[in-house]
Amino acid sequence: MIAIKTFEITAIRVYNYWELNYKLIWKKMKITFYGAARTVTGSMYVIEVGGKKLLLECGIHQGRREESEQRNQKLPFDPAQIDAMILSHAHLDHSGNIPTLVKHGFAGDVSMTSATRDLLGLMLRDSAHIQESDAVFVSKKRKQQGLPPKLPLYTMSDAEKALDSFVSYSYERPFSPMPGVKAVFHDAGHILGSAMVDLELRENGKTKRFFFTGDLGRKGLPIIRDPYQPEGADYLMMESTYGDRLHNPIEQSTQKLQELVRQVCQRKGKVIIPAFSVGRTQEIVYEMNKMFEAGTLPRVQIYVDSPLSTNVTGIFKLHPECFDAETRAMITNHDDPFGFGRLTYVTNAEDSKKLNFLKEPAIIISASGMCEAGRILHHLRNSVGDPRNAVLIVGFQAEGTLGKKLVDKWPSVRIFGEEHQVKAQVEVLNGFSAHADKNELLGFVQQAKNGFGQIILVHGEEKQSLTFAQGLKDLNYKVEVPVTGQSMEL
Repeated sequence: MIAIKTFEITAIRVYNYWELNYKLIWKKMKITFYGAARTVTGSMYVIEVGGKKLLLECGIHQGRREESEQRNQKLPFDPAQIDAMILSHAHLDHSGNIPTLVKHGFAGDVSMTSATRDLLGLMLRDSAHIQESDAVFVSKKRKQQGLPPKLPLYTMSDAEKALDSFVSYSYERPFSPMPGVKAVFHDAGHILGSAMVDLELRENGKTKRFFFTGDLGRKGLPIIRDPYQPEGADYLMMESTYGDRLHNPIEQSTQKLQELVRQVCQRKGKVIIPAFSVGRTQEIVYEMNKMFEAGTLPRVQIYVDSPLSTNVTGIFKLHPECFDAETRAMITNHDDPFGFGRLTYVTNAEDSKKLNFLKEPAIIISASGMCEAGRILHHLRNSVGDPRNAVLIVGFQAEGTLGKKLVDKWPSVRIFGEEHQVKAQVEVLNGFSAHADKNELLGFVQQAKNGFGQIILVHGEEKQSLTFAQGLKDLNYKVEVPVTGQSMEL
Protein backbone atom coordinates (compact mmCIF):
# COMPACT_ATOMS: atom_id res chain seq x y z
CA MET A 1 0.00 0.00 0.00
CA ILE A 2 2.84 2.39 0.84
CA ALA A 3 4.50 1.68 -2.53
CA ILE A 4 1.24 2.33 -4.38
CA LYS A 5 0.67 5.58 -2.48
CA THR A 6 4.25 6.71 -3.19
CA PHE A 7 3.76 5.91 -6.88
CA GLU A 8 0.52 7.94 -6.95
CA ILE A 9 2.21 10.99 -5.36
CA THR A 10 5.15 10.73 -7.76
CA ALA A 11 2.82 10.42 -10.74
CA ILE A 12 0.86 13.49 -9.66
CA ARG A 13 4.05 15.50 -9.22
CA VAL A 14 5.32 14.43 -12.66
CA TYR A 15 1.96 15.27 -14.23
CA ASN A 16 1.86 18.69 -12.58
CA TYR A 17 5.45 19.38 -13.66
CA TRP A 18 4.77 18.51 -17.30
CA GLU A 19 1.43 20.34 -17.28
CA LEU A 20 3.13 23.50 -15.99
CA ASN A 21 5.94 23.29 -18.54
CA TYR A 22 3.50 22.43 -21.33
CA LYS A 23 1.57 25.61 -20.56
CA LEU A 24 4.75 27.66 -20.43
CA ILE A 25 5.96 26.21 -23.74
CA TRP A 26 2.72 26.69 -25.64
CA LYS A 27 1.39 29.77 -23.92
CA LYS A 28 2.32 32.74 -26.10
CA MET A 29 3.24 36.24 -25.07
CA LYS A 30 0.23 38.54 -25.07
CA ILE A 31 -1.03 41.95 -24.04
CA THR A 32 -4.45 42.81 -22.63
CA PHE A 33 -5.85 46.34 -22.84
CA TYR A 34 -7.67 47.27 -19.63
CA GLY A 35 -7.81 51.05 -20.02
CA ALA A 36 -7.23 53.97 -22.40
CA ALA A 37 -8.43 51.81 -25.30
CA ARG A 38 -10.55 54.02 -27.58
CA THR A 39 -10.55 56.58 -24.78
CA VAL A 40 -7.90 58.92 -23.30
CA THR A 41 -8.05 58.06 -19.64
CA GLY A 42 -7.32 55.25 -17.21
CA SER A 43 -4.25 53.85 -19.01
CA MET A 44 -3.71 50.21 -18.01
CA TYR A 45 -2.15 47.34 -20.00
CA VAL A 46 -0.92 43.89 -18.91
CA ILE A 47 1.83 42.05 -20.82
CA GLU A 48 2.22 38.32 -20.08
CA VAL A 49 5.66 36.77 -20.62
CA GLY A 50 6.81 33.35 -19.42
CA GLY A 51 3.94 32.98 -16.98
CA LYS A 52 4.65 36.41 -15.42
CA LYS A 53 2.57 39.57 -15.69
CA LEU A 54 3.91 43.08 -16.29
CA LEU A 55 1.57 46.03 -15.84
CA LEU A 56 2.17 49.14 -17.95
CA GLU A 57 0.51 52.17 -16.30
CA CYS A 58 -2.19 52.22 -13.65
CA GLY A 59 -4.18 55.36 -14.35
CA ILE A 60 -7.25 56.77 -12.74
CA HIS A 61 -10.31 56.83 -15.01
CA GLN A 62 -11.88 60.26 -15.48
CA GLY A 63 -15.28 60.79 -17.08
CA ARG A 64 -18.90 60.22 -16.12
CA ARG A 65 -18.80 60.32 -12.36
CA GLU A 66 -20.65 57.10 -11.43
CA GLU A 67 -18.92 54.99 -14.10
CA SER A 68 -15.50 56.39 -13.18
CA GLU A 69 -15.96 55.67 -9.49
CA GLN A 70 -16.93 52.06 -10.21
CA ARG A 71 -14.00 51.48 -12.58
CA ASN A 72 -11.48 53.07 -10.24
CA GLN A 73 -12.63 51.17 -7.17
CA LYS A 74 -12.59 47.71 -8.78
CA LEU A 75 -9.54 46.93 -10.90
CA PRO A 76 -10.23 44.58 -13.86
CA PHE A 77 -7.60 42.04 -12.74
CA ASP A 78 -6.25 40.62 -9.49
CA PRO A 79 -3.49 43.02 -8.32
CA ALA A 80 -1.85 40.19 -6.38
CA GLN A 81 -1.22 38.37 -9.68
CA ILE A 82 0.79 41.27 -11.16
CA ASP A 83 4.56 40.64 -10.81
CA ALA A 84 5.91 44.09 -11.76
CA MET A 85 4.82 47.46 -13.08
CA ILE A 86 6.37 50.11 -15.33
CA LEU A 87 5.12 53.70 -15.41
CA SER A 88 5.77 56.10 -18.30
CA HIS A 89 5.05 59.40 -16.51
CA ALA A 90 3.38 61.09 -13.56
CA HIS A 91 0.03 62.32 -14.94
CA LEU A 92 -2.78 60.78 -12.90
CA ASP A 93 -4.58 59.27 -15.90
CA HIS A 94 -1.48 57.03 -16.08
CA SER A 95 -0.46 56.78 -12.42
CA GLY A 96 -3.35 57.85 -10.20
CA ASN A 97 -4.66 54.41 -9.23
CA ILE A 98 -1.37 52.88 -8.05
CA PRO A 99 -2.50 53.22 -4.39
CA THR A 100 -5.57 51.10 -5.19
CA LEU A 101 -3.32 48.53 -6.89
CA VAL A 102 -1.10 48.25 -3.82
CA LYS A 103 -4.03 48.33 -1.40
CA HIS A 104 -5.52 45.26 -3.07
CA GLY A 105 -2.44 43.06 -3.08
CA PHE A 106 0.25 44.18 -5.54
CA ALA A 107 3.64 43.55 -3.95
CA GLY A 108 6.12 44.13 -6.80
CA ASP A 109 8.25 47.08 -7.90
CA VAL A 110 6.93 50.07 -9.84
CA SER A 111 9.71 51.26 -12.17
CA MET A 112 9.88 54.86 -13.41
CA THR A 113 12.33 57.68 -14.06
CA SER A 114 13.88 59.64 -11.20
CA ALA A 115 11.90 62.81 -11.98
CA THR A 116 8.64 60.85 -12.14
CA ARG A 117 9.37 59.33 -8.75
CA ASP A 118 9.93 62.77 -7.23
CA LEU A 119 6.76 64.13 -8.82
CA LEU A 120 4.59 61.23 -7.66
CA GLY A 121 5.85 61.63 -4.11
CA LEU A 122 3.86 64.87 -4.20
CA MET A 123 1.09 63.99 -6.61
CA LEU A 124 -0.29 60.82 -5.04
CA ARG A 125 -0.39 62.47 -1.62
CA ASP A 126 -2.14 65.45 -3.20
CA SER A 127 -4.58 63.14 -4.99
CA ALA A 128 -5.42 61.40 -1.72
CA HIS A 129 -5.86 64.74 0.06
CA ILE A 130 -8.19 66.03 -2.68
CA GLN A 131 -10.25 62.84 -2.63
CA GLU A 132 -10.58 62.96 1.13
CA SER A 133 -11.49 66.68 1.07
CA ASP A 134 -13.98 66.31 -1.78
CA ALA A 135 -15.55 63.32 -0.04
CA VAL A 136 -16.10 65.44 3.09
CA PHE A 137 -17.56 68.32 1.04
CA VAL A 138 -19.89 66.08 -0.99
CA SER A 139 -20.90 64.07 2.10
CA LYS A 140 -22.24 67.26 3.72
CA LYS A 141 -24.48 67.80 0.70
CA ARG A 142 -25.55 64.15 0.68
CA LYS A 143 -26.39 64.27 4.39
CA GLN A 144 -28.79 67.14 3.70
CA GLN A 145 -30.47 64.91 1.12
CA GLY A 146 -30.62 61.93 3.46
CA LEU A 147 -27.97 60.02 1.51
CA PRO A 148 -25.02 58.02 2.90
CA PRO A 149 -21.56 59.65 2.99
CA LYS A 150 -19.15 59.41 0.06
CA LEU A 151 -15.91 57.50 0.66
CA PRO A 152 -12.60 58.49 -0.98
CA LEU A 153 -11.06 56.11 -3.52
CA TYR A 154 -7.98 55.90 -1.31
CA THR A 155 -6.57 57.69 1.69
CA MET A 156 -3.31 59.45 2.48
CA SER A 157 -2.12 56.28 4.21
CA ASP A 158 -2.81 54.25 1.06
CA ALA A 159 -0.90 56.75 -1.09
CA GLU A 160 2.12 56.75 1.22
CA LYS A 161 2.22 52.95 1.31
CA ALA A 162 2.27 52.89 -2.51
CA LEU A 163 5.41 55.06 -2.55
CA ASP A 164 7.36 52.21 -0.93
CA SER A 165 7.01 50.23 -4.19
CA PHE A 166 8.76 52.85 -6.35
CA VAL A 167 12.11 52.18 -8.01
CA SER A 168 13.70 54.79 -10.28
CA TYR A 169 16.06 54.61 -13.27
CA SER A 170 17.78 57.24 -15.39
CA TYR A 171 17.13 57.56 -19.12
CA GLU A 172 19.07 55.12 -21.33
CA ARG A 173 19.92 52.80 -18.40
CA PRO A 174 18.77 49.17 -19.07
CA PHE A 175 17.02 47.31 -16.26
CA SER A 176 15.04 44.09 -15.82
CA PRO A 177 11.68 44.54 -14.07
CA MET A 178 11.04 40.77 -14.06
CA PRO A 179 12.39 37.56 -15.67
CA GLY A 180 12.04 37.57 -19.45
CA VAL A 181 11.91 41.36 -19.77
CA LYS A 182 14.60 43.98 -20.34
CA ALA A 183 13.60 47.64 -20.36
CA VAL A 184 15.04 51.06 -21.17
CA PHE A 185 13.51 54.51 -20.64
CA HIS A 186 13.84 57.12 -23.42
CA ASP A 187 12.75 60.76 -23.12
CA ALA A 188 9.16 61.20 -24.38
CA GLY A 189 9.32 65.01 -24.37
CA HIS A 190 5.83 65.24 -22.85
CA ILE A 191 6.33 66.42 -19.25
CA LEU A 192 9.18 66.39 -16.76
CA GLY A 193 10.45 62.81 -16.44
CA SER A 194 8.12 61.39 -19.10
CA ALA A 195 9.45 58.28 -20.79
CA MET A 196 8.94 55.98 -23.70
CA VAL A 197 9.27 52.35 -22.62
CA ASP A 198 11.52 50.19 -24.79
CA LEU A 199 10.95 46.49 -23.97
CA GLU A 200 12.76 43.33 -25.01
CA LEU A 201 10.44 40.37 -24.32
CA ARG A 202 11.95 36.86 -24.24
CA GLU A 203 10.05 33.58 -24.06
CA ASN A 204 10.85 30.03 -25.25
CA GLY A 205 13.88 31.18 -27.18
CA LYS A 206 11.96 33.93 -28.98
CA THR A 207 12.59 37.65 -28.58
CA LYS A 208 10.19 40.47 -29.42
CA ARG A 209 10.88 44.20 -29.33
CA PHE A 210 7.91 46.12 -27.91
CA PHE A 211 8.05 49.92 -27.88
CA PHE A 212 5.49 52.00 -25.92
CA THR A 213 5.42 55.78 -26.45
CA GLY A 214 3.51 56.64 -23.29
CA ASP A 215 2.24 60.16 -24.00
CA LEU A 216 4.31 61.43 -26.92
CA GLY A 217 5.49 65.04 -26.71
CA ARG A 218 6.24 67.60 -29.40
CA LYS A 219 9.43 69.04 -30.81
CA GLY A 220 10.22 72.65 -29.99
CA LEU A 221 8.12 72.93 -26.81
CA PRO A 222 9.56 75.09 -24.03
CA ILE A 223 11.38 73.77 -20.96
CA ILE A 224 11.89 70.06 -21.75
CA ARG A 225 13.86 68.20 -24.40
CA ASP A 226 12.47 66.95 -27.71
CA PRO A 227 11.19 63.34 -27.87
CA TYR A 228 13.54 60.44 -28.59
CA GLN A 229 13.23 58.86 -32.03
CA PRO A 230 13.43 55.02 -32.11
CA GLU A 231 14.76 53.13 -35.11
CA GLY A 232 12.00 50.50 -35.07
CA ALA A 233 10.45 47.55 -33.24
CA ASP A 234 8.28 44.48 -33.77
CA TYR A 235 5.41 46.29 -32.02
CA LEU A 236 4.79 49.99 -31.50
CA MET A 237 2.04 50.86 -29.00
CA MET A 238 1.46 54.60 -29.34
CA GLU A 239 -0.94 57.21 -28.09
CA SER A 240 -3.40 58.84 -30.52
CA THR A 241 -4.96 61.66 -28.47
CA TYR A 242 -4.83 64.11 -31.38
CA GLY A 243 -4.85 61.53 -34.16
CA ASP A 244 -7.34 63.46 -36.29
CA ARG A 245 -6.32 67.08 -35.78
CA LEU A 246 -3.49 69.59 -35.95
CA HIS A 247 -2.30 72.06 -33.32
CA ASN A 248 -2.01 75.77 -33.94
CA PRO A 249 1.53 77.11 -33.63
CA ILE A 250 2.39 78.01 -30.04
CA GLU A 251 3.12 81.61 -31.16
CA GLN A 252 -0.48 81.91 -32.38
CA SER A 253 -1.80 80.57 -29.08
CA THR A 254 0.37 83.03 -27.18
CA GLN A 255 -1.10 85.91 -29.21
CA LYS A 256 -4.66 84.70 -28.55
CA LEU A 257 -3.89 84.42 -24.84
CA GLN A 258 -2.73 88.05 -24.79
CA GLU A 259 -5.90 89.17 -26.61
CA LEU A 260 -8.18 87.21 -24.28
CA VAL A 261 -6.51 88.66 -21.17
CA ARG A 262 -6.95 92.20 -22.58
CA GLN A 263 -10.66 91.60 -23.27
CA VAL A 264 -11.34 90.19 -19.81
CA CYS A 265 -9.37 92.97 -18.10
CA GLN A 266 -11.44 95.58 -19.96
CA ARG A 267 -14.63 94.11 -18.56
CA LYS A 268 -13.12 93.71 -15.04
CA GLY A 269 -13.36 89.93 -15.06
CA LYS A 270 -11.15 86.94 -14.30
CA VAL A 271 -9.49 84.39 -16.59
CA ILE A 272 -9.80 80.91 -15.09
CA ILE A 273 -7.33 78.38 -16.53
CA PRO A 274 -7.75 74.71 -15.56
CA ALA A 275 -4.29 73.17 -15.98
CA PHE A 276 -2.51 70.01 -14.97
CA SER A 277 -0.16 70.73 -12.08
CA VAL A 278 2.66 68.95 -13.89
CA GLY A 279 3.68 70.32 -17.26
CA ARG A 280 0.88 72.57 -18.42
CA THR A 281 1.00 74.95 -15.44
CA GLN A 282 4.75 75.40 -15.82
CA GLU A 283 4.42 75.94 -19.60
CA ILE A 284 1.74 78.62 -19.16
CA VAL A 285 3.82 80.37 -16.46
CA TYR A 286 6.92 80.11 -18.70
CA GLU A 287 5.08 81.76 -21.63
CA MET A 288 3.63 84.47 -19.38
CA ASN A 289 7.12 85.13 -18.05
CA LYS A 290 8.31 85.79 -21.62
CA MET A 291 5.30 88.10 -22.23
CA PHE A 292 6.04 89.91 -18.98
CA GLU A 293 9.69 90.40 -19.96
CA ALA A 294 8.64 91.63 -23.42
CA GLY A 295 6.05 94.03 -21.98
CA THR A 296 3.18 92.41 -23.94
CA LEU A 297 1.27 91.02 -20.97
CA PRO A 298 -1.53 93.30 -19.70
CA ARG A 299 -0.94 94.54 -16.17
CA VAL A 300 -2.88 91.90 -14.31
CA GLN A 301 -2.13 89.82 -11.23
CA ILE A 302 -1.56 86.11 -11.87
CA TYR A 303 -2.24 83.42 -9.29
CA VAL A 304 -1.19 79.77 -9.44
CA ASP A 305 -3.72 78.40 -6.98
CA SER A 306 -2.47 74.91 -6.29
CA PRO A 307 -0.17 73.71 -3.51
CA LEU A 308 0.79 70.84 -5.81
CA SER A 309 1.71 73.15 -8.69
CA THR A 310 3.87 75.19 -6.33
CA ASN A 311 5.69 72.14 -5.03
CA VAL A 312 5.98 70.60 -8.50
CA THR A 313 7.67 73.75 -9.75
CA GLY A 314 10.27 73.17 -7.04
CA ILE A 315 10.76 69.61 -8.33
CA PHE A 316 11.33 70.99 -11.84
CA LYS A 317 14.34 72.92 -10.59
CA LEU A 318 15.89 69.68 -9.27
CA HIS A 319 15.94 67.95 -12.67
CA PRO A 320 17.97 69.92 -15.22
CA GLU A 321 18.67 66.62 -17.03
CA CYS A 322 15.14 66.94 -18.47
CA PHE A 323 15.53 70.55 -19.71
CA ASP A 324 16.25 71.78 -23.20
CA ALA A 325 19.28 74.00 -23.88
CA GLU A 326 17.34 77.28 -23.58
CA THR A 327 15.94 76.49 -20.14
CA ARG A 328 19.30 75.20 -18.86
CA ALA A 329 20.93 78.43 -20.01
CA MET A 330 18.33 80.50 -18.13
CA ILE A 331 18.98 78.58 -14.93
CA THR A 332 22.76 78.80 -15.41
CA ASN A 333 22.31 82.60 -15.61
CA HIS A 334 20.26 82.48 -12.38
CA ASP A 335 17.05 83.48 -14.17
CA ASP A 336 13.89 81.89 -12.80
CA PRO A 337 11.54 80.92 -15.69
CA PHE A 338 8.82 80.01 -13.20
CA GLY A 339 8.71 83.19 -11.12
CA PHE A 340 8.31 86.87 -11.94
CA GLY A 341 6.60 90.07 -10.78
CA ARG A 342 2.79 89.92 -10.54
CA LEU A 343 2.93 86.10 -10.19
CA THR A 344 1.78 84.67 -6.85
CA TYR A 345 1.77 81.01 -5.81
CA VAL A 346 -1.18 80.31 -3.50
CA THR A 347 -0.81 77.41 -1.08
CA ASN A 348 -3.20 77.64 1.87
CA ALA A 349 -6.96 77.23 1.59
CA GLU A 350 -7.87 80.57 3.14
CA ASP A 351 -5.87 82.52 0.55
CA SER A 352 -7.48 80.40 -2.16
CA LYS A 353 -10.96 81.32 -0.94
CA LYS A 354 -10.05 85.03 -0.98
CA LEU A 355 -9.52 84.82 -4.76
CA ASN A 356 -13.26 84.38 -5.18
CA PHE A 357 -13.81 87.88 -3.79
CA LEU A 358 -11.25 89.75 -5.89
CA LYS A 359 -12.63 93.01 -7.28
CA GLU A 360 -9.83 93.61 -9.79
CA PRO A 361 -9.07 91.54 -12.92
CA ALA A 362 -6.91 88.45 -12.40
CA ILE A 363 -5.65 85.27 -14.01
CA ILE A 364 -6.16 82.14 -11.90
CA ILE A 365 -4.39 78.91 -12.91
CA SER A 366 -5.58 75.92 -10.95
CA ALA A 367 -5.84 72.12 -11.10
CA SER A 368 -7.17 69.69 -12.17
CA GLY A 369 -6.72 70.02 -15.92
CA MET A 370 -9.99 68.24 -16.78
CA CYS A 371 -11.93 70.09 -14.04
CA GLU A 372 -12.71 66.87 -12.19
CA ALA A 373 -11.27 67.60 -8.74
CA GLY A 374 -9.37 70.11 -6.66
CA ARG A 375 -9.53 73.88 -6.26
CA ILE A 376 -10.48 74.53 -9.88
CA LEU A 377 -13.98 73.26 -9.06
CA HIS A 378 -14.42 75.99 -6.45
CA HIS A 379 -13.21 78.69 -8.87
CA LEU A 380 -15.52 77.46 -11.63
CA ARG A 381 -18.40 77.26 -9.17
CA ASN A 382 -17.87 80.93 -8.34
CA SER A 383 -17.05 82.15 -11.87
CA VAL A 384 -18.94 80.37 -14.65
CA GLY A 385 -22.13 82.31 -14.00
CA ASP A 386 -20.52 85.73 -14.58
CA PRO A 387 -20.29 86.91 -18.24
CA ARG A 388 -17.32 89.15 -17.38
CA ASN A 389 -15.17 86.07 -16.79
CA ALA A 390 -13.51 83.65 -19.19
CA VAL A 391 -12.58 79.99 -18.85
CA LEU A 392 -9.52 79.10 -20.93
CA ILE A 393 -9.09 75.41 -21.78
CA VAL A 394 -5.47 74.58 -22.64
CA GLY A 395 -5.51 70.75 -22.60
CA PHE A 396 -7.41 67.75 -23.91
CA GLN A 397 -10.72 67.05 -22.17
CA ALA A 398 -11.97 63.46 -21.95
CA GLU A 399 -15.59 62.59 -22.71
CA GLY A 400 -17.84 62.98 -19.69
CA THR A 401 -15.56 65.37 -17.81
CA LEU A 402 -16.66 68.82 -16.66
CA GLY A 403 -13.96 70.31 -18.87
CA LYS A 404 -15.41 68.59 -21.96
CA LYS A 405 -18.89 69.91 -21.13
CA LEU A 406 -17.48 73.44 -20.98
CA VAL A 407 -15.70 72.93 -24.32
CA ASP A 408 -18.95 71.65 -25.83
CA LYS A 409 -20.76 74.81 -24.64
CA TRP A 410 -23.24 73.16 -22.32
CA PRO A 411 -25.64 75.89 -21.11
CA SER A 412 -25.39 74.59 -17.55
CA VAL A 413 -23.12 72.19 -15.65
CA ARG A 414 -23.19 70.42 -12.31
CA ILE A 415 -20.43 71.28 -9.84
CA PHE A 416 -20.43 69.59 -6.43
CA GLY A 417 -23.90 68.27 -7.22
CA GLU A 418 -25.38 71.72 -7.92
CA GLU A 419 -26.48 73.14 -11.28
CA HIS A 420 -24.73 76.30 -12.53
CA GLN A 421 -25.55 78.36 -15.63
CA VAL A 422 -22.54 78.88 -17.89
CA LYS A 423 -22.44 82.58 -18.81
CA ALA A 424 -18.68 83.02 -18.80
CA GLN A 425 -16.77 83.08 -22.09
CA VAL A 426 -15.19 79.67 -22.84
CA GLU A 427 -12.16 79.51 -25.15
CA VAL A 428 -9.89 76.65 -26.22
CA LEU A 429 -6.18 76.98 -27.07
CA ASN A 430 -4.63 73.68 -28.19
CA GLY A 431 -1.29 75.23 -29.18
CA PHE A 432 -0.06 74.69 -25.60
CA SER A 433 -0.76 70.96 -25.82
CA ALA A 434 2.09 68.67 -24.80
CA HIS A 435 0.66 65.86 -26.98
CA ALA A 436 1.86 65.31 -30.54
CA ASP A 437 -0.76 66.14 -33.19
CA LYS A 438 -1.65 64.06 -36.27
CA ASN A 439 1.33 65.13 -38.38
CA GLU A 440 3.75 64.82 -35.46
CA LEU A 441 2.50 61.31 -34.68
CA LEU A 442 2.80 60.35 -38.33
CA GLY A 443 6.32 61.78 -38.52
CA PHE A 444 7.32 59.75 -35.47
CA VAL A 445 6.28 56.55 -37.25
CA GLN A 446 7.77 57.40 -40.64
CA GLN A 447 11.15 58.48 -39.25
CA ALA A 448 11.86 55.04 -37.77
CA LYS A 449 14.64 53.71 -40.04
CA ASN A 450 13.82 50.03 -39.55
CA GLY A 451 10.04 50.45 -39.35
CA PHE A 452 7.49 48.77 -37.09
CA GLY A 453 6.02 45.32 -37.60
CA GLN A 454 2.66 46.29 -36.12
CA ILE A 455 1.26 49.49 -34.66
CA ILE A 456 -1.22 49.47 -31.77
CA LEU A 457 -3.13 52.71 -31.15
CA VAL A 458 -4.25 53.51 -27.60
CA HIS A 459 -4.99 56.60 -25.48
CA GLY A 460 -7.31 58.32 -27.94
CA GLU A 461 -11.05 58.74 -28.27
CA GLU A 462 -12.49 56.26 -30.78
CA LYS A 463 -12.88 58.83 -33.57
CA GLN A 464 -9.31 60.09 -33.20
CA SER A 465 -7.80 56.60 -33.02
CA LEU A 466 -9.75 55.17 -35.96
CA THR A 467 -9.08 58.19 -38.16
CA PHE A 468 -5.36 58.03 -37.49
CA ALA A 469 -5.38 54.24 -37.97
CA GLN A 470 -6.88 54.64 -41.43
CA GLY A 471 -4.21 57.18 -42.32
CA LEU A 472 -1.51 54.69 -41.30
CA LYS A 473 -3.21 51.85 -43.20
CA ASP A 474 -3.30 54.01 -46.32
CA LEU A 475 0.51 54.08 -46.01
CA ASN A 476 0.57 50.25 -45.75
CA TYR A 477 1.19 50.00 -42.01
CA LYS A 478 -0.41 47.14 -40.10
CA VAL A 479 -2.57 48.74 -37.39
CA GLU A 480 -4.72 47.53 -34.49
CA VAL A 481 -7.10 49.73 -32.47
CA PRO A 482 -8.05 47.54 -29.48
CA VAL A 483 -11.14 47.82 -27.33
CA THR A 484 -11.21 47.58 -23.55
CA GLY A 485 -10.71 43.98 -22.40
CA GLN A 486 -9.24 42.78 -25.68
CA SER A 487 -6.16 40.55 -25.65
CA MET A 488 -3.60 40.30 -28.43
CA GLU A 489 -0.85 37.71 -28.96
CA LEU A 490 2.66 39.06 -29.44
